Amino acid sequence: MEYRKIGESDLELSVITFGAWAAGGWMWGSTDRNDAIGAIKAGYDLGVTSIDTAPIYGQGESEEIVGEAIKGISRDKLQLVTKFGMRWDLAKGDFAFKSKDNDGKEIDIYKYAGKESVIYECEQSLKRLGTDYIDLYQIHWPDVTTPIDETFEAVAKLIEQGKVRYAGVCNYNVEQLKEAGKTLEIVSNQIPFSMVNRGVERETVPYCIENNKAILAYSPMERGLLTGKITADYKFEEGDHRKGHAFFKPESIEKTNRFLAKIKPLADEKGASLSQLVLRWTIERPGITIALVGARNEKQAVQNAGAIKVKLSTDEIQFINTELKNAGF
Repeated sequence: MEYRKIGESDLELSVITFGAWAAGGWMWGSTDRNDAIGAIKAGYDLGVTSIDTAPIYGQGESEEIVGEAIKGISRDKLQLVTKFGMRWDLAKGDFAFKSKDNDGKEIDIYKYAGKESVIYECEQSLKRLGTDYIDLYQIHWPDVTTPIDETFEAVAKLIEQGKVRYAGVCNYNVEQLKEAGKTLEIVSNQIPFSMVNRGVERETVPYCIENNKAILAYSPMERGLLTGKITADYKFEEGDHRKGHAFFKPESIEKTNRFLAKIKPLADEKGASLSQLVLRWTIERPGITIALVGARNEKQAVQNAGAIKVKLSTDEIQFINTELKNAGF
């Protein structure tokens, strides 16, 4: 495995970091707790020492699964990355959307990062994860109802208390990053990035490169679309958020699969899967520090970790970039 420094901190994360959203089941149709625990352990055995989760994933279930999976592993051998600022148990802040929990019960989700809420959420996360500190604590989404300085004053207090090591953000634009940085050093920004979704390269990525902020790319496989296993007639389980999503419309799937067919011979030549080729390309992209990759079972976790063995030359990266452009991405 390869490890990269996060901003100007002394925190290093595994370049393939385990993304535990799907492990929580919520918005992915379902979860198998034992499979998810097995996936985290299998990844760890191959050097995937960093795990990214959030309270909202399964309304606590993902963090509990992570906590169970890491029992018995020396804490200093792990990097735990979690979030705050999305409440399903408190109607306060900026209403985000309606949803259903894993039991099918309707819930309202709010983006809220008031000072007392950040402190409370941290305590809950520490309990679920079974740890006394979080390596990287990130606001999940901007909360327009709370001043940014108030939010990060709370995080600064948690750092003082030793409950959090470093502060990061998710889904922040350049202006929000600058504002947050006035209160506290922000070491990273977690943003969506994939071969077919590169809008952040216009402003956010250049700013992060220039100011030495790490970028944690989420959905690098575009929620499974870039595996090449999704067909135009694919049937999604009830509760799976991908159903009806623009990327998963039949014409989008077909367009993506035509592109993937062009780069598959390169994957074959390297004895790699399409997913592994896509992940290697992602972590070679300028400004991208870490790829957050989900796995539902051990087999997927092992395959994800294997992406690190794929080596790409400058010419091969250029070939992929050209095919992306030709495909209209």
